[in-house]
This record gives sequence, C-alpha cells and structure tokens, in this order.
Amino acid sequence: MKNVKLLNSKGISILFLVMAMMVMVSIGYIFSYLIPMKQESVRFPICSSQAFFIAQSGVEFAIRYGSNRGWRDTTALSGLNGMQGNIVVGKVNGKFTINYAPDTLTSTGVINNSSEKRIITVSNLTQFLNVLILDTTDSGTSVPCWCNNTRRVRFFIKYVGSNSITLTAFSATWQETIARRLTRIYMNGVQIYAAPGGQYYNGNPTQNFNAGGNSQTINAGQWIPVLVYWNNNISATNNIIIKFYTALGDPYTFTLNLTPPPGGSCAVGC
Repeated sequence: MKNVKLLNSKGISILFLVMAMMVMVSIGYIFSYLIPMKQESVRFPICSSQAFFIAQSGVEFAIRYGSNRGWRDTTALSGLNGMQGNIVVGKVNGKFTINYAPDTLTSTGVINNSSEKRIITVSNLTQFLNVLILDTTDSGTSVPCWCNNTRRVRFFIKYVGSNSITLTAFSATWQETIARRLTRIYMNGVQIYAAPGGQYYNGNPTQNFNAGGNSQTINAGQWIPVLVYWNNNISATNNIIIKFYTALGDPYTFTLNLTPPPGGSCAVGC
C-alpha cells in the first residue's frame, strides 16, 4: 500500500506562522496592559515626593514669616494658622496649608489634581526659631521704661535660641509732634551706635552699628539692657518700634508701649 501525505510542508509552515502571530498578539496585549500600570506605579512615588517637598516648603515659609514679623510666642504664632501658599515650578503644581496649635506646626503639601498629600509636623516650634524677645522676667523689670523724663528708653532683650545671635544694625519709628532725633544706642552698657551729626529721624532707613565693635552678640539664655537716647523729650504716650538686624538682614521687632512718667519711669537711674 502507498503512504498518503495528509499535510505538506507549506501547510505546516502556515500553521506555525499563525501560532507565532497569536503568541505575539497575546504578548503585545499583555504589555499594553502592563505599561500603564507601570506608569501609574512610577507616578505614585514622584507625586508623593513632590508633595513632601511642598510640605517642607510650608514649614520653611512659616518659620521665615513668623521671624520676619517678630512673632516669638504661641499667641503671636497662632497667626500662621490657616495660611496657604501655591507652588508652581515647571510641571509641579501644588500648594501647602499651615495649621498651628500651641507650639506645634503642621504643614500639609498636596499636588493639585491629585489625591497625593504629605504632612510634616514640627513640635516645639519656638525652639527652632532664632528667638530674640523682650525680656520681662530675668531683668527684674516688667515693662520698658523712661529715663531722664522722656529723653531715653530702657528695655531688656533676651536670646532664647540654641546658639548665639549677632546684631549689626537697627531701624526705628516713633510718634512725634515735634521733630526729635535719635542720637545714641547702648547695649549691655556699651555704646554701639552714634547718629552721625545726631541726625537720625523718625522712620529713617536702616543704619549699621558704628561703635563698640559695630555689633552685639547675645548668647543663648543671655539677656542684656538696651538704652535709646533722643536729643530731647518725646511724646510720653509714644508707641516706639525698634528693629534690630543680623548681618543677613533678619529683623527682630520690638514694640515699646510706655506709660507716661512718673508711672512709666525706671525704678533705677539709667
């Protein structure tokens, strides 16, 4: 008997070709399904990192904002609560929201059009500030006071940061009906500023210290007296605002609300 060929070589080749195409189509389908999933898995850590850095920016903003305004205690720092800021850098588009409870700062960073958010919490915020405060405890005096009628003001400042701080400049404003001039400033018993020609008027630009080494360093926990002289008596109900600056320009604001003499006079001469 003769053998009968059921399939020739061409038929077998076509069959293998069809099977190979089916396998390739299946692989392509699988890849088309996996690639979007991979993109989503990569997108998650990117958005999460972006949200984290936005939250960190919120913390840095809060510390700088509070420092520039002289906010040094929990009552003043509560003004940070609810503040928001938008950050748009390249393709990054997000915002931070600040919340402040007694001495605890929380910054929430979110990516717009995304559910991603990160939260950073800073406890004991005042310890992270370079805090220079109006001292009313260690110095033994409760309020700033007048000396020599209303020609001089004495007050005490204290550094409650962790290292030390060096002041190099000042600016001042005060209420007046007659043009008076600020003439001298003493810190810790040493004259650190003498107005050239005695010509520093209310609201003049920032002036560098020009005496006593041209700077004043205050160590952690240290308090020092400050004396400010005018050329004549100024208003006894004055609202005096004095700002001291570091070499980097960081301002520390002191608002001196004084009671008219004799009630507002210093107990000890100055």
